[in-house]
Parts: sequence; C-alpha cells; structure tokens
Amino acid sequence: MIRSFLFVPADSERKLEKAKSTNADALILDLEDSVTPDSRPAARELAREHAGPGVWVRINPLDTEDADADLEAVMRAGPAGIVLPKPWNAGDAMELGFRLSELEQEHDLEPASTRILPICTERPEAVFSMGGYVEATDRLFGLTWGAEDLAAALGATRNRDDDGNWLPPYELARTHCLIYSAAAGVPAIDTVYTDFRDTQGLARYASNARRDGFSGMLAIHPAQIDTINDAFTPSAAEVERAQRILALFAENPDAGVVALDGQMIDRPHLTQAERIVRLAEVARRSNS
Repeated sequence: MIRSFLFVPADSERKLEKAKSTNADALILDLEDSVTPDSRPAARELAREHAGPGVWVRINPLDTEDADADLEAVMRAGPAGIVLPKPWNAGDAMELGFRLSELEQEHDLEPASTRILPICTERPEAVFSMGGYVEATDRLFGLTWGAEDLAAALGATRNRDDDGNWLPPYELARTHCLIYSAAAGVPAIDTVYTDFRDTQGLARYASNARRDGFSGMLAIHPAQIDTINDAFTPSAAEVERAQRILALFAENPDAGVVALDGQMIDRPHLTQAERIVRLAEVARRSNS
C-alpha cells in the first residue's frame, strides 16, 4: 500500500533531486501535463535517469505518439509502474499491459513486474465504464481519479463549491473510483488537493479520504507529503484494537463473529483490521 504519491515534473533536475528528500512513499515522474511538448525529449532522458524501483512515471495518453516515446525511454530503467492518464476505458490499461510485456522482455525485466495506475475519470466517457477494470489486467495496482481534466471536458468553470466540497459530477466520479477499486480488489487513491498552501484544508480532505475508504492520495507539492502521510497513518489506538481483532479471529478461525469490549465483531471488521495493520506497516517502514 502507498499513502502518498508525489508528482514531479520530469523536465526539472532540481525538482527531481528535491523530491528524493521528501517522505513521499512513491514519486511519479510526470511527462504529461507539467511538461511542454518541446521539453519532452529532454524530460524523457531525465526520467530514465531517475526512474527505477519505487519510482512511477506518468506517460502521455496512450492514443498519442508521445506515449510510445515515453515508454521506450523509461522502461529500460525498470520503473515500479506507469500512471496512465486519460484512458477511454479499461481497454487502454489492457493495451498498456501488452506494450509493457514487450518492453519488459526487450530490456530483460521481470515479466509483469511493471504495475499500472489509471487516472480513470479524466474523460467523460470513462466515468461510466470503470466496471471494466475489475478483471482488466493483473498489473492493476489501483485506481485514481482526476477532476481538473474532467471539468475542462465538461466545460465547467469550477469543480468545487464555496466550502471546498466537490460539486455533484466530481463527487460522482470520486465515488465510482472508490467503489470500482473495491470491486477490483485494489487500492483507491484520491486525487490531488490543488491548494498546496492550505495545510488545514488538505488535512481535512485527506482525513475524510481515509474515512471514506481511500488508501492514499496524490500530491502536487512536497509540502503536502507529511500531512497526507499523517492522515493515512492509523493511530496507536487503532492499531492496538486492530491487532486484538486479528488475534481473536486467529484464536477462533471458524467463527463468523467474536466479542470485543462488549461489541460483536464480524468478518468485515476483520477485513478493516487487516487494512489498518497494513497501513501501519507502511508507515513503520517509511519511518525506519
């Protein structure tokens, strides 16, 4: 599980070096929105130099010539995964998987080692086709979503109300991402909080994201990382209770329900306890 993904423009050596000193669980070297077309050839070379285990790359949309050039440049470095922007549907993730298989073989990489994280709501057509991800590819790491490109496609002038809440089309897209991630059995990663100076707003948003079931969040600025990590790190009390639940079910493997502190605890509570312990382990490894 990954709590925080930090986008880093791949055309900036300074930003790439700075990103390595953050506490982000994973970096996403961006070859798409933050890089102008003229800068992409040089950015690809920088991305190749900085990619590798634990580092992801956002390529350009799969139906562009840039996507092939992006993949050719970075796959030789063996990135952890590819972030897929603007897919039309799960078929794009499947097609990307085929291309990755060819490049893994070409560069002597472990087969099927490169994971895929689609940004699955950036096109209006994609919002209602997310069910296809449920059995699309074994490479699927998780699902995330985006509101900015969706707003542009809809012709909207804004995507949040005056209180900072998502307006209905974007709340729908977010909900679909969460539900279909669960259906596919992969983590749901919440989208970016664009006001990187609003630490309190980010803390509320990230806390609510974890409450709703998201496992992590995208970040656009290094200053956001610690706040996101804190929000997705279970408290000591949560971990202690989760461990007690795990112990009770381990002692009673055939039980559907156990009692804890006067409450009836069933199998969905066990699933949640396992999730809390995994998140706590991610935090422990990150801090060690």
